[in-house]
Amino acid sequence: MIRPPGPALVMGAGAVGCWVGGCLHGAGTEVHFVGRPSVLEELRLSGLTLTDLDRRRQHVAPAQLRLHAEVPELRGAQAPSLVLLCVKSGATAEAAALLGLRLPPGTPVLSLQNGISNPVAAAGAAPSLQVIPGMVGFNVVRASPGHWHRGTWGELAGQSHPALQAWRPVFAAAGLPLALHGDLRPVQWGKLLLNLNNPVNALAGLPLKQQLLDRDLRHVMAALIDEALAALAAHGIRPAQLAALPPRHMPAGLRLPNALFRLLARKSLRIDDQARTSMADDVARGRRTEIDALCGEVVRLAESAGLKAPCNAWMVQRLAQPVTQPMSGRELRAALGV
Repeated sequence: MIRPPGPALVMGAGAVGCWVGGCLHGAGTEVHFVGRPSVLEELRLSGLTLTDLDRRRQHVAPAQLRLHAEVPELRGAQAPSLVLLCVKSGATAEAAALLGLRLPPGTPVLSLQNGISNPVAAAGAAPSLQVIPGMVGFNVVRASPGHWHRGTWGELAGQSHPALQAWRPVFAAAGLPLALHGDLRPVQWGKLLLNLNNPVNALAGLPLKQQLLDRDLRHVMAALIDEALAALAAHGIRPAQLAALPPRHMPAGLRLPNALFRLLARKSLRIDDQARTSMADDVARGRRTEIDALCGEVVRLAESAGLKAPCNAWMVQRLAQPVTQPMSGRELRAALGV
């Protein structure tokens, strides 16, 4: 077994935090989980179970888990060699500030969060730490108490950094290939384009695969991406290709009839029936969503170039309110005028 550089700490034991932290634990890493009381209670009672569409099944017994309601003061040999920042975007600054107070200066922190600006916010709140941008290319949902399920394919990515180089063999052994990039921003923007489907999925209230096979809902996603591409072009930003089509062709591909879309997106549709977005979970539970870190980012980028992004702005406004019933594709297209 490959020896990890040291312990790891998960700040935000939710879907991504539990999945990545659990996989690292399975590869022999000492992992500390910091999370909400409700999640920690589930883990204390049921342990941590991980499953995926590749038939992986891993269980960590409650007694083997290191669970913390607050950031522990870990020093010396117990200090984490890597922190995985997995909190929701709205909690980034507060979480980073707590890490900065409790952890040794220079501790590397890998931001495994949606959006573009979270690493900047974390670095501003905890200047003593080394915050590294990262990206999660797969989807994880809560299947039952203490049970997290990865329903899509994808890999992790991060900004190239010596601390991550040392961890790459451990991530690989854990079944989590970690791709490193000299400049992660194109990858972040490429992922954000795909994440513009999150509010569509949340408002439709459908499993991800079923939602993607609804042409009207794909038209809505295409409209959101159109606005984002216009804003990116105005700033000279070229997003990375993370799907079957180059970003500039994605809106046209989404608008294809279902038969053609199935052929084009056959790899992307290799997802199981449990897959849905974390934003859909947040809406179902009445929690604040990350809409500002996704559609809000597009609105701000467009406005800084003197452009408008009305469809993305509508999503920001709509998901700032409670969602009491799902909307059909036709209803969403009518609301957005697309």
